[in-house]
Amino acid sequence: MSTTNRSFRPALFTYLTDLDGNNDREWFAENRERYDLYVRDAGLQFIRDFEPYLHEISPHFVADDRTVGGSLFRIYRDTRFSKDKTPYKTHLGIQFRHEAAKDVHAPGFYLHLDPAGSFVGVGIWRPDGASALAIREAIVDRPGEWVEATESLDFASTYTLEGESLKRPPRGFDAEHPLIEDLKRKDFIASAKVSRKTATAPDFLDQYASMSRNATQYMAFLTRALGLPF
Repeated sequence: MSTTNRSFRPALFTYLTDLDGNNDREWFAENRERYDLYVRDAGLQFIRDFEPYLHEISPHFVADDRTVGGSLFRIYRDTRFSKDKTPYKTHLGIQFRHEAAKDVHAPGFYLHLDPAGSFVGVGIWRPDGASALAIREAIVDRPGEWVEATESLDFASTYTLEGESLKRPPRGFDAEHPLIEDLKRKDFIASAKVSRKTATAPDFLDQYASMSRNATQYMAFLTRALGLPF
């Protein structure tokens, strides 16, 4: 059942929809071949195919095609502290992290494919206190760069800044600062919706690469704010 189409196939969304309605270990085992082919293997191939595009943007981000511990998120949910004990995620997630990253809370390019809604993401989700402080200080020190990165035509026409924010200005920052709403951010992320038709198109790899390139200035700002090379 091989294909010369490098993009994801409609069967990926069909499988994930079916999994959502049969989220148990017995069904997963019976349909393991579908998962391996349409989700895992397709995701790993996408990671390999995107690597040269990624390194054109920055050589310091990683496309890791290991089945465990790489760019592809595990299908298994961590249910230890959740009331929802369903064992499997019903989406595909891929993150291309900075080479210095230890976990998901690091600068990265992200792809989320989900029957309920797919998107491309960039930035850093839930940075730790020191990282959030460094980014806020960089915004204060280089406000022009931040505005250019977030309001450039390429970025603004592709992405929407999202995530949670503090209710009050962060300690030590001027409540009257013209960029106070950005300084209050707890997440420094942006996303762009992707339709199922787009995600399964033959040229989706090129589209994803173009969307990622449109975030170059934004990602460079965040990465350098953390003292990391871009």
